[in-house]
Amino acid sequence: MDKLTLISGTLFMTADIFAIVSLARPDWIVTDVGGDTRLDLQPEWLLALVCIFVGCICITTTIILLASSHWDRNVVPYARWVGFTAMVLFCLAAVIFPMGFHVDEIGGQPYQLPNSHQVGISYILFVGALWITVISELFAGKVCLPHF
Repeated sequence: MDKLTLISGTLFMTADIFAIVSLARPDWIVTDVGGDTRLDLQPEWLLALVCIFVGCICITTTIILLASSHWDRNVVPYARWVGFTAMVLFCLAAVIFPMGFHVDEIGGQPYQLPNSHQVGISYILFVGALWITVISELFAGKVCLPHF
């Protein structure tokens, strides 16, 4: 296994951990206005959840394929495509999620939270996972070649 594949696999694993932790935590939207707000799963958020979940499965598959490339280099193109699919799914989720800000409990508009609400640590972790996935894909595709 070459250094770029190892770096890519490590970055994909980091992105997978970030995405899984973001799904496990409930802090996607937070407010400091009186009490806890219970939000229903809107169609937009359900679609974003499915995209993130399937993206996590794709990243895990990519990690397995990259690890197996140690024995068979022919699986690397498949790992790149599965990683690319995860990246696209994460991008879709990042675009779809803010469409749900219009719910009555929040009182915002699509893509615009009111001043009383903020995105929470879960969303920040997810966006981090998205960026790390993009960087991982660049390494996997040998587009971004560092100098060693």
